[in-house]
Amino acid sequence: MSHESTDPQGGDGQGGDTLVTLEGITKSFGAVQSLRGVDLRLGPGEVLGLVGDNGAGKSTLMKVLSGAIRHDTGSITVGGKQVRFHSPADARAEHIGIVYQDLALCDTLDVASNLFLGREPRKGPFVDRAEMHRQAAEMLSTLHVRVRSTYQEIGELSGGQRQAVAIARAVSFQPKVLILDEPTAALAVAEVRQVLRMIREVAQQGVGVILITHRLQDLFEVCDRITVMYEGQSVDDAATADLDIETLVGMITRSNTTTEEAA
Repeated sequence: MSHESTDPQGGDGQGGDTLVTLEGITKSFGAVQSLRGVDLRLGPGEVLGLVGDNGAGKSTLMKVLSGAIRHDTGSITVGGKQVRFHSPADARAEHIGIVYQDLALCDTLDVASNLFLGREPRKGPFVDRAEMHRQAAEMLSTLHVRVRSTYQEIGELSGGQRQAVAIARAVSFQPKVLILDEPTAALAVAEVRQVLRMIREVAQQGVGVILITHRLQDLFEVCDRITVMYEGQSVDDAATADLDIETLVGMITRSNTTTEEAA
């Protein structure tokens, strides 16, 4: 089923510069109210950090925005029009992409096959493997992703390389909004740097990026703004330049006493 649209509306104060606006989003699972009126906005080329303790509702909110689950009440405005997603395909039709923490890559396929899975270039009835690998190499080069060969199996890559390929695959669909769920979890320091560099490069192409992470130091590396969620609500929104880690921890825990961020 395709998504429903209504007449275009104004933005949230940024006018035509706003890619996505969520207003008053709620979602319940039985008696459990996971989202209790969440507001969020995202502009083109902006990297927005979305943070909160476990159970704050971050992943549920992003599943709503990516079409994986339907919200109960509230509105989603994309590109000036209200939408309601019934499936991930509806969100993709509005150029919203997501890379989940588990990456959804096929370990036994090579890099190029993962990048083009389900949409391989063809020559007549056959997959044009030479063209697929040529395009894959070009795509990875544009995003400065280094792999030994596009013929290398995904299962042979490091965690950082796998994450980079997953992001490259999402970017190849030309999203206007890209959601990244814990992209630097369990990566080595050098790999974290590579992924953060990719995030900046993607944003420089005009893509709005939403970054979910528990690594607070990453937020200060790449994010323009941070939205804090607490118990299913958006409770704070601030420019990263106006924050430090100590203040951010206090916002996340809703406490005036600060704690040391866990490494």
